Amino acid sequence: MAFVQAIAWAYSRRGLNPAAALAAAQIPPDRISDPEARISALQMERISGHAMRELDDEALGWFDRRLPWGSYGMLARASLGAPTLGLALKRWCRHHGLLADEIELQLTQADGVAQIALADPRVPLPTREFCHVSVLRNIHGLACWYTDSRIPLLEARFSFAAPPHRDSYAVLFPAPVRFSAAQTAIRFDARYLDLPLRRDEAAMNQLLKNALPLMVQSYRRDRLLLERVRQLLRGRPQDAHNAEGLAALLHVSPRTLHRQLHELGSSLQALKDAVRRERAIELLLRTQKPNKQLAEAIGFTSEKSFIRAFRGWTGQTPAEYRQQQRELAAGGTRLDASRSIS
Repeated sequence: MAFVQAIAWAYSRRGLNPAAALAAAQIPPDRISDPEARISALQMERISGHAMRELDDEALGWFDRRLPWGSYGMLARASLGAPTLGLALKRWCRHHGLLADEIELQLTQADGVAQIALADPRVPLPTREFCHVSVLRNIHGLACWYTDSRIPLLEARFSFAAPPHRDSYAVLFPAPVRFSAAQTAIRFDARYLDLPLRRDEAAMNQLLKNALPLMVQSYRRDRLLLERVRQLLRGRPQDAHNAEGLAALLHVSPRTLHRQLHELGSSLQALKDAVRRERAIELLLRTQKPNKQLAEAIGFTSEKSFIRAFRGWTGQTPAEYRQQQRELAAGGTRLDASRSIS
């Protein structure tokens, strides 16, 4: 309800009554001051949309000047022609500063992590928290829409102290959330910056008819999910040996992980098998480790289960595969030598 209070404050700042906006969202006026009260995502969409139109301010009082209806749509269009998400986000941050200079937005990347930071050097308004949350949710939702991909957050930081309703942040920012940070920012895998934009003008026109869900609901499809799962299975096999551990590393529930993999035409077991097969072949060819040590290194509980799985992958036992590859390599070496002599 703190966000509803911020919208009500925007009305009072203009000398207007929020009654119509509250009615549109079916929020009883006497609940606004209830610290325990909660609203649904749909109610948030409705009150925000009604208030933006009635106040003709898509910023809902965050800034000294109003952002007339269509301002954020203009920003979204200005970035639509970018070849990659990274360039689109840089444009969005730069253009936002042309509309409202009370805050500064900056996209950076380092060590494989991208960050969108928000700074507000001026004295903040009472809607500061609502501004930080909404701007970052807006840009994150738009980034997901541009690429038609869920972009999981690695972390969300906020420069203000934890509010009484801090539990709501787990819904808005499904990632580790930290308050009283040096700056407000969201962080995610920098590889998403290289994704191409998958939307055109027709899709943009359709989006702008109902863009608010991007601010309050998480995108589902993740175009880099398969790659991220493979990376964790290779790099952190002890932490990602089951769905629960892997889901925790990805900041989703095991059920969500299984559903998203299914939507992408894959499964956790298929990915685990593929990664284990690659690792097994690599160790067979590069080391002299016996089957028992190979099984342990790859994550199998027994030597027999490893041999059985390897036979299913290749049609051969590990020993047969290793011997065959050595013979092929030796044959190639002899052939190269004979060509040199001739």
